[in-house]
Amino acid sequence: MGKSIAIVSDAFYPENRPRSFRTTALAEEFNRIGYSVTVFTSTKDISHSDFTNAGIKIVYLPKAIFQPIEIKCSGVELFARRVARRLLLVLFGYPKSDLIFRVNQVLKKAPFFNILISVAAPHAIHWGVARCRRKKRRIAQTWIADCGDPFMGQENDTFRPAFYFKWIEKWFCRKADFITVPSSDAIAGYYPEFHQKIRVIPQGFDFTTTPVWKGHLENEVPNFAYAGGFIPKKRDPRPILEFLLACDLDFRFHIYTKQDDFLTQYAESSKGKVVLHRVIPREQLIFELSRMDFLLNIENVGSIQSPSKLIDYAIAGRPVLSVNSNSLDQTKFRNFLNRDYTGRLILSEVDNYRIEKVVAQFIKCHDEHQS
Repeated sequence: MGKSIAIVSDAFYPENRPRSFRTTALAEEFNRIGYSVTVFTSTKDISHSDFTNAGIKIVYLPKAIFQPIEIKCSGVELFARRVARRLLLVLFGYPKSDLIFRVNQVLKKAPFFNILISVAAPHAIHWGVARCRRKKRRIAQTWIADCGDPFMGQENDTFRPAFYFKWIEKWFCRKADFITVPSSDAIAGYYPEFHQKIRVIPQGFDFTTTPVWKGHLENEVPNFAYAGGFIPKKRDPRPILEFLLACDLDFRFHIYTKQDDFLTQYAESSKGKVVLHRVIPREQLIFELSRMDFLLNIENVGSIQSPSKLIDYAIAGRPVLSVNSNSLDQTKFRNFLNRDYTGRLILSEVDNYRIEKVVAQFIKCHDEHQS
């Protein structure tokens, strides 16, 4: 009998976000080493023919039950819709909470697997698996709940989930055989009674498909970049931009983000020093990052949530300046602009992120559970 694995995720190729990268890389590597792979996902795209032709089965989750609240309006209506959207998210996990029912619907019809990996966020993916998994229907020999960020223990969202979600989190943690997190610091974001189930497994990538610049850098002025999202008053670029625009040194600051609406004024007044870029595919982004003199990391609040961009930065191989936007170290920033990287952030060894090693760690969890 062959080895089989199910991967349940809201995101899959070609979506350009960390959980999509996680799901896609795992599916491809498990398939490469001989597993029968089934991906259950919300992402529907005709380009999945490459995966199905390679032997990966794609099962699409049913159509979303809940729909996001549109905010394409202005004035009082805009404010009211934003408040409603936030309340629905905090109180009910809306709209992603419908994944509980959608995941349950497909898994109760699925065959039995050796391994099942559910990939969050959103954490409702885990809740859907927990709802389907019972003593008489285990779904898989080993269920591994893979968590990019904690849910109740998160530190960087503007609002925390309602207190009663702690019972839902404890419910799924009791049912999962293992919980995987990207770093040891993230363990503190989960309830202590489940720490014995937690294993640290970082993001994994196939380095053969991720080219980086190997030549000599010839930037006339220091070029540096930031790639990712922002969180107002926490991971906030505005204090950094205000410092830079008042700085007497020359530079080019490249920003790759979807959240460029409130940055336009800074770019326009910078006279070409601040350059906004559209979001590009991950492989292309890493290549562009590898051509920079250094890379910028804006630190999260606390240590539980580690920015996933640091993995891309490590692969790009450029010095990393890590700053707290609320207490900016201007001296260190000036040193980097003068190409003095003494205070660079020390990153994990790139070899730790090889997809072969990552998949081996998931298999080790299964072997441990079966022994």
